[in-house]
Amino acid sequence: MEVLPSGLEAPPHKATFDELLAPPAGDDASAPTGMVVRASASYATRDERFLLKHKEYDRQYAQLYFYRLLQMRAHVEAAARSAWPGIPVVRILSVPEDGEVAVVGTLYKEMALKPSILDEYVKDRSLGQQLGRARFSTPEDRLVLEDEGARVTLCGDACPVGECVTGVVAAVRGRVQPNGDFEVTGCVYAGAPPQPPLPRCEDKYVALVSGLGVSDGEGSPLRLQLLVDYLGGLLGGEGERSGVVGRIARVVVAGGLLKTSSALSQPTAYSSVRQQAAALGPLRDVDMALSELAAAVPVDIMPGAGDPANYTLPQQPLHRCLFPGAAAYSSLQRATNPHDFDVDGVTFLGTSGQNVDDIYRYSDIEDRAAILGKLLQWRHLAPTAPDTLAAYPYYESDPFILESSPHVLFAGGQPAFATGVAEVAGGGSVRLVAIPNFCSTGCVVLLNLSTLACQPIYFDDAMQA
Repeated sequence: MEVLPSGLEAPPHKATFDELLAPPAGDDASAPTGMVVRASASYATRDERFLLKHKEYDRQYAQLYFYRLLQMRAHVEAAARSAWPGIPVVRILSVPEDGEVAVVGTLYKEMALKPSILDEYVKDRSLGQQLGRARFSTPEDRLVLEDEGARVTLCGDACPVGECVTGVVAAVRGRVQPNGDFEVTGCVYAGAPPQPPLPRCEDKYVALVSGLGVSDGEGSPLRLQLLVDYLGGLLGGEGERSGVVGRIARVVVAGGLLKTSSALSQPTAYSSVRQQAAALGPLRDVDMALSELAAAVPVDIMPGAGDPANYTLPQQPLHRCLFPGAAAYSSLQRATNPHDFDVDGVTFLGTSGQNVDDIYRYSDIEDRAAILGKLLQWRHLAPTAPDTLAAYPYYESDPFILESSPHVLFAGGQPAFATGVAEVAGGGSVRLVAIPNFCSTGCVVLLNLSTLACQPIYFDDAMQA
């Protein structure tokens, strides 16, 4: 599978403050604005596997790795036999001293810079210094392959150290060396799972936005209001409102509703009345914005890293008491993170970005869309969980394993907009979308359900001289 660069539906559009609020050319400014005729689309959510009905945190994580390998072994072995006909696939304990074989197991990446809680007690390298790094990958990193019975260190120029992370189930081809290491001559993964056929749709759009970053006194409330008014059909002329804006059938907010602030991080028991009021201010602003959106268009909200939800993946839906105004609308859907749903038969699967950010930190992959492509190739949405990405200790399942390829795979909370197309077996393709933080970029992504093409729109709240 290869991630291919893909053109946009149109050049990125930057909507400035003056342009959005000025009377549209050719329209009668004194005429009544009228109502937006909103396109409707069918909707179904498949978040059941991410909902935690019985929470038990007294288990070890070893069972999660064991189940992941058990579920994915057959797919990886099939990929190995297809890529290397005639090469026997064996367990690690059955690797011969001579002869070339293939072995299937879970990768573990040994990293010198990987943070450890034990480093807090080492004088020459503190945990705080380690966590301050943006990336932890170095050329000295090594990969270890582990199955149910043993583990072996991998070596060789074909060993994909830089692009791999801990938790990926892979098959490696090679032979054992006199020192006991396994010299790799090839590596394959499970590959993207089958994909349902893409239905024929009209030109409707799903708006993808992330990182609103509402805070107490920081950020740009005007930019956020421009976004809400645009999606709600309150900006622009009649032609624009009945055009693209009227064909926006759903809005997905992929985490990052709130921006971390000192008031929100203060323990309640030691907070003053003023601090508690400051902590509630951003929540009221988010509720007001979501209320305006939900009154005009169906909205999905996903929790993110800095939102008031559980820290571990999968994050559970944000409580309705946080949004008393918006929760009154049946058009508001409080979703999990990850979020699995379809609009008019087009399947979407995405996260608020923690999985992509974590892989970026522990690998050499630079492009965020390429990381999304790797998730498909690995057939797993969060391979670094639970090693470096916090996750619930599942015992008899791994909900992050991809049973089918979505038509759209997205991740929120990214530093910049990026997109691409990943080809899958059978002639299908997956649209990959990295959604940037709105608070820093002013970008919202419109995805066409008919063509799966993306159109980024940038909002600029600066006054033009």
